[in-house]
Amino acid sequence: MSGKPTREATWELVKEYLPSEQMRKHSLAVEAVMRHMARKYGEDEEMWGVIGLAHDIDYERYPEQHCSRAPEILRGAGWPEDYIRAVISHGWGICSNAEPITRLEKTLYAIDELTGLVAASALVRPSKSILDLPVKSVTKKWKDRAFAAGADRSVIEKGAAMLGVELPELIGDTIDGMRSEAEAIGLKGNL
Repeated sequence: MSGKPTREATWELVKEYLPSEQMRKHSLAVEAVMRHMARKYGEDEEMWGVIGLAHDIDYERYPEQHCSRAPEILRGAGWPEDYIRAVISHGWGICSNAEPITRLEKTLYAIDELTGLVAASALVRPSKSILDLPVKSVTKKWKDRAFAAGADRSVIEKGAAMLGVELPELIGDTIDGMRSEAEAIGLKGNL
């Protein structure tokens, strides 16, 4: 592949490098939110989507080298450098020195962890669905640091600040994006 990566080729790469269903669902959730945010901001939806889909490409195979093995994988697939930089920027301060600069990078940084918190919030509802998940359910769960403890709230807060948005707005956008792929990410539930 040369030039801009396609959604189809990116999904094949994800299936090759992320064998677990959980990681694939996370990748699809992040892709869905990135596409939603691209539409909201009038940005390139395909670019935002494939970067969201591939953001954790090296996570399962190289967990100790997350974000440092992604460039070679993505270069091998013919990805442009600006796409690769966006992918590694989501790990800024954790496993990458690439500070999010563009709106795309800041958005990916902000919503990556948030998709996990939103998914966990949906799964504890009687419906187990994101389709009826209100923002206030997530903000309530936010305060309980033991709930979805793996979702780093400081990263989410930093990302929201970088974007200049309030947390409830970011949570609402994340929910809306994830709703568009509710079935694929296992959060359609039993409404």
